Amino acid sequence: MSPLQDQLDQISEQTRSLVQPERLRPSEDAVAELFSTGIEQQILPADSIAPEFSLPDSNGRRVHSVDMLALGPVVINFFRGRWCPYCLTELAAWNHLYPELRKRGALLVAISPQTVHQNDLLLQQHPFPFPVLSDPGLAVAERFRIAYSVPAYHQKHYRSILVNIPFINDDPSWRLLLPATYLVRQDGTIAFAQAHADFRVRPEPEEVLAVLDRERSI
Repeated sequence: MSPLQDQLDQISEQTRSLVQPERLRPSEDAVAELFSTGIEQQILPADSIAPEFSLPDSNGRRVHSVDMLALGPVVINFFRGRWCPYCLTELAAWNHLYPELRKRGALLVAISPQTVHQNDLLLQQHPFPFPVLSDPGLAVAERFRIAYSVPAYHQKHYRSILVNIPFINDDPSWRLLLPATYLVRQDGTIAFAQAHADFRVRPEPEEVLAVLDRERSI
């Protein structure tokens, strides 16, 4: 399987070959504006304490972070929603490596601001073996410091491509999160933290597996 970033770059290349540059301009501008805020440096960093959470899965059942950590280290993948092809590609990469993650005694959970119903639709199309949780109002994302407001011109762009964020998230505030990956040790401390203002960039899952291997060897 090719590296995740190579797969994501292919999506970007295909998009640029099919879509006029002026149609892509709002997304490019929004990425640059978000990056300029320094949000990447403000996320909850490694070696801090991960916030506890209790969120509904695609069936509406509550999943508690403390219960997962009782079983092993937990990888938390924050993704934007099932409408994002970059997110789906990243989740598929994690799905491919999920057996390797479990061999290391770790668990994986994916969290999105989209509704329980949207997560259920996602899993009907892509039956991932790990929990996919809904974070209403980005309450947990806020605590990981990865939530942000979508500027008006980017809202207009999303509407033009029929991505209705307020409907998908059941939240009128037009807020999203940085795609982010965290590895949380069983004691609740963060071993790996990475998020990008550019939604087209994601960490390689193998990076997290390497951290897990180092942690196990200590």
